[in-house]
Amino acid sequence: MATRLRALLKHLFLIACAAVMLYPVLWMVVSSMRPNDEIFRSPGLILTDLETGNYEAGWNAFEHPFGYFMVNSAIVVLGAIIGNLVACSMAAYAFARLEFKGRRWWFAVMLLTIMLPVHVIIVPQYVLFSEFGWVNTFLPLIVPKFLATDAFFVFLMVQFIRGIPRELDEAARIDGAGHPRIYTRIVLPLMVPALATTAIFTFIWTWNDFFGQLIYLIDPDMHTVPLALRAFVDQQAGTNWGATFAMSVVSLLPVFLVFLFGQRFLLRGIATTGGK
Repeated sequence: MATRLRALLKHLFLIACAAVMLYPVLWMVVSSMRPNDEIFRSPGLILTDLETGNYEAGWNAFEHPFGYFMVNSAIVVLGAIIGNLVACSMAAYAFARLEFKGRRWWFAVMLLTIMLPVHVIIVPQYVLFSEFGWVNTFLPLIVPKFLATDAFFVFLMVQFIRGIPRELDEAARIDGAGHPRIYTRIVLPLMVPALATTAIFTFIWTWNDFFGQLIYLIDPDMHTVPLALRAFVDQQAGTNWGATFAMSVVSLLPVFLVFLFGQRFLLRGIATTGGK
């Protein structure tokens, strides 16, 4: 009886914590269907007047439909995902399987970059990309991904590859396979959970990135979803909060769907070690 009571109390506590964390999201969804002048009058979740026009107003608030900015975000996200999957997996294979001088030292340097704040390197990066003529293009947001700059994903894949038995590599070498073939035909197929985890995290972080996109994307035609949402807030004129919350809900749908359908890969990628 005491065990059941403790379990009941534990579940009630977890439900209460979940309700507290989910309340802002639920309030935003409800507020997206409220008239603009009633949004901040009540903190409750009960709708008295249904205003579906907020979605139409938000979708057509700018020169381009809001879907235009979602396409821009999709381009950046797709490039970032491909870059991280290709570059980080190759770098991880090199650290985990190749023997070269200074491997441990370079691996330690790579790990140290995880602790380096982005604000430290943003100025030299901006100067470099400005010299290349890449400012106001998607290139500064995509090209660095093809250089394995996300050390977290390299570390994640290194740990995964180290869990793959080396006997598979040795058997492939007996058959005459070199490192490129071992990487593409043996290691990559076994790394699906780690690759899926990298893709999911890259999608979420890139889709929600505001700082980097604010720095490099100047022309409104190049704006992505976070910058478009920021454009709703006008300091000079009144802000249409209903339309803002409506488009915030729309922008959350891709993240929600990716996390929903990729959750099992996410758990496997983090929890497993790669052993088969």
